[in-house]
Amino acid sequence: MLTRVLAVLLAAVVAVQFANFALLQFVPLPRPPLFTVAQVAAALRGGETAPGAFHFKLTGEPEPTRPGRATWLAAALARDLGVSRDAVRLAFTDPPMFRHGPPGGAARPRDAGENRDAVLVGEFSAAFRRGDGRWLAVAPVRSGVDAWRIRLLLFLLASLVTVAPFAWLLARWVTRPVAVFANAAERIGRDPHTAPLAVSGPAEIAHAARAMNEMQTRLNRYVDDRTVMIGAIAHDLRTPLMRLALRLEHAPEALRRGVERDVADMQAMIAATTDYVRGATGPSTRRRLELRALAESVVDGLLDRGAQVVLLPGDPVVVEGDPVALRTVLDNLLTNALRYAGDAEVSIARDRGMAIITVRDHGPGLPDADLDRVFEPFFRSEHSRNKDTGGIGLGLASVRAVVQLHGGTARMRNHPGGGLLAQVELPL
Repeated sequence: MLTRVLAVLLAAVVAVQFANFALLQFVPLPRPPLFTVAQVAAALRGGETAPGAFHFKLTGEPEPTRPGRATWLAAALARDLGVSRDAVRLAFTDPPMFRHGPPGGAARPRDAGENRDAVLVGEFSAAFRRGDGRWLAVAPVRSGVDAWRIRLLLFLLASLVTVAPFAWLLARWVTRPVAVFANAAERIGRDPHTAPLAVSGPAEIAHAARAMNEMQTRLNRYVDDRTVMIGAIAHDLRTPLMRLALRLEHAPEALRRGVERDVADMQAMIAATTDYVRGATGPSTRRRLELRALAESVVDGLLDRGAQVVLLPGDPVVVEGDPVALRTVLDNLLTNALRYAGDAEVSIARDRGMAIITVRDHGPGLPDADLDRVFEPFFRSEHSRNKDTGGIGLGLASVRAVVQLHGGTARMRNHPGGGLLAQVELPL
């Protein structure tokens, strides 16, 4: 990766240098406007009606001509105009340049013909005092943007076009691995058993891909070890519970009924805990499925048992997920609503790339402090700990675990009109 980036940068520098060389070779150097002393004198003599590349204005007395070459040029103008030197003023915005004249600052006598051929280059302003005492000033007319400036701008645009492919290639090489790793992290968050990254490309990228694959393997091994441990504990607990149930056959009737009920509760808790751990961590089979059809089957099953459940109409919503796990999510949400409120209302919609499953009941709701805790394992808002009304406390925990494995979120809130609102968001 480092070698590729360095090669692209060097190639871009070489391309720009070639463009600079082409500019020097094929683009002519800018030529400033040239005016002879005779042309400037003719413009001053003709006044505002004189044709040429000058603009005119009447001004007050300008500043005296500064000593140096401007003094010599002003003297040449005065000689051409037939006026005294005091009646002519010359000022340069840029340093004066001329074809004829001394290299130093001292002036030397020249005849009138030679003075008329002297050239003024650059930005200047010449003025002379007319007979009525007013001063007439002339200056070269600037015609907007000079041609050489336009050519320079076009060259800069050409340089930008030359460098743009290298910049695009460099940005693509730099950002592509970041996008690949971001997508891989998102896939692992949805499904820890997803396929590992392909180890390819430059040495740095291949090393990072191997590190991410190793991290994924270690995380899965860590979770699998704990799942196996919980399964082994559950298996070992079933054996003494079975022996205890056999010994109860010879116990008195009153004692046997109470202990058998406790043993059954313990077996149910072990089974629920094992199912929760396996469902929250184990691999699943994903496929495209229609959520509304899945919800209809769950609602029909509850209606057959006499439950008060309603599925609101809506458009079909298709997601990619584990049908068994998502069916369990719907069943747990509806069972929870029926247990505490006696009714449930289901709606399924899509919004901004997400499938929204909403289950509402018309029960008493929950305290605000319990809304974030209802998804914790073994948490029951029914504080009597009665399993007939409060359950074991793993239903909503299983809901959140399955939804997170599908890359979604689950939340609970009180409805403004009364009752509780459970909402699940799944990526389409």
